[in-house]
Amino acid sequence: MSDTAPAGPLDGITVLDLTAMLAGPFATMVLGDLGARIIKVESAEGDMVRPSARLPGNDDPKGFGGYFQSINRNKESIVIDLKSAGGKEIVRRLAARSDIVVENFRAGVMDRLGLSYEDLSALRPGLVYGCIRGFGDARTGRSPYADWPAFDVVAQAMGGIMGITGLAGGEPTKIGAGIGDTVPSLFLATGVLAALHRARATGESQFVDVGMYDSVLAVCERIVYQSSYFDENPGPEGSSHPLLCPFGLFPTTDGHVAIGCPRDHFWAILAEEMGQPALATDPRFRTNEDRVKHRAQTEALVRDWTARLSKQQIMERLGGRIPLGPVNRAGDIVTDPHVAARNMLATVEQPGPGGREVQIVNTPIHLLETPGGVRNRGPLLGEHTDRVLAEIGFGQDEIAQLHASGVVS
Repeated sequence: MSDTAPAGPLDGITVLDLTAMLAGPFATMVLGDLGARIIKVESAEGDMVRPSARLPGNDDPKGFGGYFQSINRNKESIVIDLKSAGGKEIVRRLAARSDIVVENFRAGVMDRLGLSYEDLSALRPGLVYGCIRGFGDARTGRSPYADWPAFDVVAQAMGGIMGITGLAGGEPTKIGAGIGDTVPSLFLATGVLAALHRARATGESQFVDVGMYDSVLAVCERIVYQSSYFDENPGPEGSSHPLLCPFGLFPTTDGHVAIGCPRDHFWAILAEEMGQPALATDPRFRTNEDRVKHRAQTEALVRDWTARLSKQQIMERLGGRIPLGPVNRAGDIVTDPHVAARNMLATVEQPGPGGREVQIVNTPIHLLETPGGVRNRGPLLGEHTDRVLAEIGFGQDEIAQLHASGVVS
């Protein structure tokens, strides 16, 4: 990848990225994929996920593995000691030249450093300051859990999604992907862009606060109206849907397929292909409501049919006719022609010992005129420190002194 790739619609926007782990970096990744310049501030030890999923033999302290590469592409890295007076001054200078600041420290950390929203927005009118915390920030509503640390699994548990995931009647189950981190990231990216739009119109700064708990609850919206409308307390549902049928996973000779036929004309097509066209007019199965009432029988009929066929056979018979698809694993996805046609895999350099070209997921946001996407690999730790310092007015002697004193590296 290179800087000659299309820059994206946010070209010209600068984001000061004070995030680590997954939730914050995923949000700034979205902005970077859309063309924003992302200046990532790290400690001398680097983002905690840098060593994760390294190639064998790579113990370069400034290197990184697949975890970091995947969510920190299109970024520059500058190493600053935020506890030092000199380091804080560098952050202030950077913030004064940035459009957006994003951080995901625990509540109160940036305030204690003197780098809070109030501190930085005073230096830069129109600054958008975004944060992700486990339970939000007191500025928009103080949670009784405000000071609790949180990770993905905690957000999934408390936000409700784990409570409806798992085998029907069984134990709650964590969703494999870290949606307790990535869903808040998407909400934050949306929020800061909305705030930036307003800031451009009014010149006023704004604080954007996203809680991990809140975000998972928001995507679990159904459990709230089920409780309010019907006094239900939904539990794990397996792969079925409480209001739609058939709608879920069904076994094949070589795995599973997902089938969704809540619409009656789709059900008629499926019934015909199953060799039982009369099911489309049978009063037990004719409408979606009928099938929901007779869920066990409906799903058994479909299951008995799919279990005799391979995924490919079912796709050949019904692909494009009803909503269905195979349950893919990574090996299936990277060879799927859809993924190639949609440019959903990006090839980047993996530097360091054993370095080679590797693949990461590209952006799913496709814009016709300013497409954006992955332009550059993730940065080495502190790879851009000197260049960024020079851009904000530090001379070579000053930069050397900052290195010597440990303020930067």
